[in-house]
Amino acid sequence: MASDGFRVERDSMGELKVPADALWGAQTQRAVQNFPISGLTMPRGFIRALGLVKWAAAGANLELNELDRVRAFAIQKAALEVAEGRHDAHFPVDVFQTGSGTSSNMNANEVIAHLASRYADGIPVHPNDHVNCSQSSNDVFPTAMHLSAALAVAEQLLPALKELSGTISRKSADIADTVKTGRTHLMDAMPLTFGQELGAWRTQVEDCVARLNSSRPRLHALAQGGTAIGSGINAPAGFGARVAALLSRQTSLDLRPSRDFFAALAAQETAVELSGQLRTLAVCLMKITNDLRWMNSGPLAGLGEIALPALQPGSSIMPGKVNPVVPEAVAMVAAQVIGNDVTIAVAGQSGSFQLNVMQPVIAYNLLQSIELLANGARTLARSAIAGFTVHARHIAATLDRNPMLVTALNPVIGYEKGAAIAKKAYAEGRPIREVAAEMTDLTEEQLAKLLDPAALTRGGVRQGGSGD
Repeated sequence: MASDGFRVERDSMGELKVPADALWGAQTQRAVQNFPISGLTMPRGFIRALGLVKWAAAGANLELNELDRVRAFAIQKAALEVAEGRHDAHFPVDVFQTGSGTSSNMNANEVIAHLASRYADGIPVHPNDHVNCSQSSNDVFPTAMHLSAALAVAEQLLPALKELSGTISRKSADIADTVKTGRTHLMDAMPLTFGQELGAWRTQVEDCVARLNSSRPRLHALAQGGTAIGSGINAPAGFGARVAALLSRQTSLDLRPSRDFFAALAAQETAVELSGQLRTLAVCLMKITNDLRWMNSGPLAGLGEIALPALQPGSSIMPGKVNPVVPEAVAMVAAQVIGNDVTIAVAGQSGSFQLNVMQPVIAYNLLQSIELLANGARTLARSAIAGFTVHARHIAATLDRNPMLVTALNPVIGYEKGAAIAKKAYAEGRPIREVAAEMTDLTEEQLAKLLDPAALTRGGVRQGGSGD
């Protein structure tokens, strides 16, 4: 060990100083020095998946007699420690690194070899010969990317969306029969119930869940076994299948080898597809948050239909101001995810011949999008939708003056007559029913039936002639 707090490590390119207490070796240190770009490192979920892949690879190598029992068990012990997050400080490589993720793979190999050498009863464990046995960065990295995303979807995002959908359902049931003014083009339209409006939100979320589930079978297909270019060079027959089986038992996911290892290395369309589904979910959440912001607007000069929970002061200068902070935060989540999707789409195009060379940035953005959407969905459910209240009296008053109620009279009095009534009612600030009574020969009973807002939410009551 050098006196200046460093030790000397060696790789195929020569000697290099490494911090004395670092678990990594020379190749990781070269990456730290070569890529001082962002300060962003690979996410916890990816390091977890990388550790699980190394654990499964050691197990498969043991089963196929590629590793001795002592080294295999030592590697598995160390790899599980990595998966559990016990050594995250020793994964310093920047996201913006070699496009195959070789630096991150070697970082894992070196850390696990360092630890495994402690557990192997004095038998040395080499990062390439043993930890990376039967593998290449080119199949390890996309495998870890698929695995980390699959775990994040299963453990974080889908449960969060289930909570959001359930919260919307419960709130919808509480206020289902309250009739309000509908809006198209942000202008008054025919009435609907809160149950119908929130029911549309729930359907949007449920459809997003269905889209995510449709992508999962392809996400669960792993590149492991393809090694350098997809041919499986230096990996024993059946290696990929054994890795997938071990990972399936460890994670409770239904994982399997890719049906074409060449495609699994050269192209990352599954990540692009999943990102597209995440973008769609972001669009869904943006729509819901904007609806909440509009309905909450006011309290006096806006729509003022609901009051979101008051969570914090809204202004450093205007006392008493309270803003829709959670919908705003979730809208920013949606914007970030949409931007991440653009990055992933561009990176997905960067497969040249047998390898995509923008995989680290795909993995980083994919996992960030999943985490943001999961946290955003839970926060929206708990801190906005679950607790908002309805200003029923104000809603009823504005509904009574809604000139678009005249639409229900079209089959009886015709469009032109209806337009004249609507214009007069709006100009004079009077209820439609009152103006229609003056401008038609319909009775109060007929008008009450035709213009009943609750009935109109079910399509209204169509009548001909003078009615019945």
